[in-house]
Amino acid sequence: MPTSTTPAAIYDGDGDALIVDHHLSEKISIIPDGKPSSKPDSTSRLRIMWGQHLLDDLLAGRYRTLVCAVNADDNSHGIIAQLATLLPTSMWTPKTITDYARQFSGNAQTAVLKFDMDMVEVLALLRPSHEDEMSLADLGHGFEVVSEMLRRKTERLPTASVSFLGARANRLVADDSKVEPSFEAVLRTMSDAGFAGDVYPSVKMWDSHPTAVYARYPFPESVEQMRDGGS
Repeated sequence: MPTSTTPAAIYDGDGDALIVDHHLSEKISIIPDGKPSSKPDSTSRLRIMWGQHLLDDLLAGRYRTLVCAVNADDNSHGIIAQLATLLPTSMWTPKTITDYARQFSGNAQTAVLKFDMDMVEVLALLRPSHEDEMSLADLGHGFEVVSEMLRRKTERLPTASVSFLGARANRLVADDSKVEPSFEAVLRTMSDAGFAGDVYPSVKMWDSHPTAVYARYPFPESVEQMRDGGS
């Protein structure tokens, strides 16, 4: 049979044209950072799980460890509380999570608290007690500890992390301002700290302006070249 030069469709019927024509606010282009090679890429990278549902993936058993934030005041609206409530074998509740975090509320640096929820272990970053918001420096210190914990105990892999963006009680700010940092800045901080897991952007980011994002971080050098005015 002759080989067709037309690429295979993604959807049945007219699905491809319909999806392209239907401009949703969540529309985003995922760009591969390179072509597949016969030699595996040994570079340590973060996978960006755009459009994927973290809670669903955790409950489906796709990860052994979750990295998120916790605070000493109220965790009833965070993903850690949702996970504790939905996992049938978890002994944690939103109240006991907060009570436990409160025991470490005098920490001078970012603390990493462990919550064993049987099916999933949560490594929760607790910001320094003298700060009302978590800075990128705080995040970086926390991920240095997380990365070392993962290195010492590989049974914690595979690991997923929230992006720490769009939070209320555990708000993340750039070090030089009171505004949220960019997603790229968060990825850079995690990567520089040695983390190489999967990162789930916040749902709020799905509603951002249509754009394109690479599927992994670090991004290819061409991104910096474009920023510098190159092609």
